[in-house]
Amino acid sequence: MSDFDRNAGARWGQGVARAGRAEIDQGLRTYMLGVYNNMMVGLALTGLVALGVNMLAVAGDSSQAVAQMGRIPLTAFGAAIYGSPLRYVVMLAPLAFVLFFSFRINQMSASSARIMFFAFAATMGLSLSSILLIYTGASITRAFFITAAAFGGLSLYGYTTKRDLSAMGSFLVMGLIGLVIASVVNLFVQSTAFQFGLSILSVLIFSGLTAWDTQSIKEMYYESDGYEVATKKSINGALMLYLDFINIFQSLLFLSGDRNN
Repeated sequence: MSDFDRNAGARWGQGVARAGRAEIDQGLRTYMLGVYNNMMVGLALTGLVALGVNMLAVAGDSSQAVAQMGRIPLTAFGAAIYGSPLRYVVMLAPLAFVLFFSFRINQMSASSARIMFFAFAATMGLSLSSILLIYTGASITRAFFITAAAFGGLSLYGYTTKRDLSAMGSFLVMGLIGLVIASVVNLFVQSTAFQFGLSILSVLIFSGLTAWDTQSIKEMYYESDGYEVATKKSINGALMLYLDFINIFQSLLFLSGDRNN
């Protein structure tokens, strides 16, 4: 306050700095809100598509079933996406979307990037619809809310911490690469014990990535970004956090979910 009183020039400079800081803070809040809104819409779309596909795939009357998955009767549609070679397309389609999105986002318009993200979320819903056949509804609900609570706390930490998480992020990315390689190996090994260990590692790695990604997304914000650039950054950030959430959810469901008999 003494500096403020001594010098009219300093007083004016401080006022400009504070106004600029307030504008940046407001812009950052708006930007991050856009990230979370896009992510939540993506998650909602994934859930709705998974439910819709499940309704189409499961036969209401076992006498009308053309196939079964365990004790669950399937329609012709269900048999096609869960029991035929088409299931590999369903499994790998989300990965294809992510790779395409990553390589092409700089060439897309903001509206195209948003449509692509929502198309990816819908495709992920198709891929994840099988968990509704494998696990009980109570298990899925429990895993979702545990994931939501953990994700919220970790993302808040990443947003508010003054600690630089870049070193931790580099370590986590290395762990993620190892996790992907190990998961591919387990596709051939088919070891439940190995998958259990991978799921524990997945929870730990993606929990750390949630905090790091949030900080990285925050640091991508620049006040001078135009609408197109800011929107694409927001959508890209939503994709990063969406993937963190989905991977934590799937791993927790594997670790704690009760299977349908």
